[in-house]
Amino acid sequence: MGGQVTRMLRNFNLESRARREISREKPRPAPRHSTSRLDQLADHPEIKEEISRKDNRFLTLLKDVYVESRDPAVRVKDGGGEHLPCKQEEKRLTKLGHLGDLDVKKVPKGKISIVEALTLLNNHKLHPQIWTAEKIAVEYSLELKEVSSLLEFFIPFTVQEFPKETRKAI
Repeated sequence: MGGQVTRMLRNFNLESRARREISREKPRPAPRHSTSRLDQLADHPEIKEEISRKDNRFLTLLKDVYVESRDPAVRVKDGGGEHLPCKQEEKRLTKLGHLGDLDVKKVPKGKISIVEALTLLNNHKLHPQIWTAEKIAVEYSLELKEVSSLLEFFIPFTVQEFPKETRKAI
């Protein structure tokens, strides 16, 4: 039902609207910039004839021309693998994982998996004297600066309880 109504409204008085659009005055194009070269060609028709006329002397000279080209030898770049890795990344086996085939087997040195990150954070929280930043850096092949930042700023095991007044404000 809705399609019929919209079609009727769309086609209402279509012919008179089309006539009105056709009879409307069209916008005039902007005037062209005047050039002196076109005026010179119009004043001298012999120049136009000279351009369009074939010159037999030039044609015979052109037929005698023989061009032989050779491509220069292709040079191979020394470090030409921009999108290829320049060296093979060193990888290490992961320490944990209970998912079997779905678990990550190898991790590049300097990185850790999520399971390892949560485990080392939990170990540091439970036994901070044993699991120091230096020991974690050596154990998981990480940089000491990154480990200390991770232990300082990433705290996943804390639960914060908001008072009832501020909970409504949030």
